[in-house]
Amino acid sequence: MTLILTKSPPDAPTVRPSPNSIWQALADRTPLGWLQLKKSKSRLMVAVAGIAFADLLMFAQLGIQAALFDSNTMLNRGMDADIIIGSTQYRDLNLANTLPRRRLYQIKDIPGVQSAEPLYVSTIVWKNPQTLRKTQLTLVGQSLDRPAFTFDEINQNLDRLKQPDTFLFDRLSRGTYADVVAKVATGQSVKTEVQRRTIEVTGLFSLGASFATDGTLITSAETFLRFFPERSSGQITLGLIKVKPGVDPDLVLAQIKAILPPDTIASTKQQYVDDEQAYWQQSTPIGIVFTFGTVMSFVVGIVIVFQILSTDVNEHMSEYATFKAMGYRDRYLLAIVLEQSLILASLGFIPGLALALGQYALIQSLGALPIFMTVERLVLVFSLTVVMCVVSGAVTTRRLQSADPADNF
Repeated sequence: MTLILTKSPPDAPTVRPSPNSIWQALADRTPLGWLQLKKSKSRLMVAVAGIAFADLLMFAQLGIQAALFDSNTMLNRGMDADIIIGSTQYRDLNLANTLPRRRLYQIKDIPGVQSAEPLYVSTIVWKNPQTLRKTQLTLVGQSLDRPAFTFDEINQNLDRLKQPDTFLFDRLSRGTYADVVAKVATGQSVKTEVQRRTIEVTGLFSLGASFATDGTLITSAETFLRFFPERSSGQITLGLIKVKPGVDPDLVLAQIKAILPPDTIASTKQQYVDDEQAYWQQSTPIGIVFTFGTVMSFVVGIVIVFQILSTDVNEHMSEYATFKAMGYRDRYLLAIVLEQSLILASLGFIPGLALALGQYALIQSLGALPIFMTVERLVLVFSLTVVMCVVSGAVTTRRLQSADPADNF
């Protein structure tokens, strides 16, 4: 008996599918999910319309909420300051308490401070020179020696405010002002009435309406105080602090906080803007209402997609049972329903986005709100749409587990 020894072959290397082979496999597979969806075109259109409607609602809720937050902080974000001081009773720019102007003189002595200027803000009722109807505007009184804002249109027209009772008017104010804007734009002035005083609009700038008021008027500090005789020049709304070039604002802020009494607060400009937005988001119903509306839109979308997919699964239950009899696992059947979910999410998002863009343009035109489509919001709503459809598909697939081949044979 002869024993033959042979060398065993080395272990075969593990072969991993290449990306090209994966894509080829996906391209070669039968798109059962799409074929089932397009079989009933009327049902597909209803599903796409329902998802588009849910997306439109989410875009509307998120867009209007962001527009309200932005509109109420536009003036704050435009302030030309590194550090801002205000009263501890400060709530928002239109409900701000006053603080003593002498706080600015204390701050000017701190090393690193370049300037400390007062800003006066309040609300007034003026008569629309075109319609003669009264409305509420934000009135801002600023120093003419140093710009208080970063808006070029305001800074270039400060010379027009040297005469008493002259104002710069926000051309994007909510209301009918086409004739007024056209006349002032040609270099003419427009007269109207504010609190029984005749004023003159001598210039324009672009800002936009807010949630609190219909627009903004800019004037000098001296003219501002004429409309509030009970208020002295020593009662300011905010203090705008600029630090010297190359100086760290945080270091100056720490020194300011060390000398300020308890009736005054100080913060960087960014922190001040963040606090203003947080007030509108957390202390007012705006954030709660619009967040709840977004959640309800999401739930409506889930219900719509679930109804469509559930009806489709019920109609094809015998086919799914046949697949099981042929040896296909539940995982394959679940993939078909999830495929339908992703297709519906993509098809419904496109018209929803188109409608939202038209909706934003209409709101911006009629409501004078700064509402725009952002990449972040687009990605968020699309992600919510995918989750909405996948959740509906996942709930629907539970019915597939009850598909029994014995029911058909």
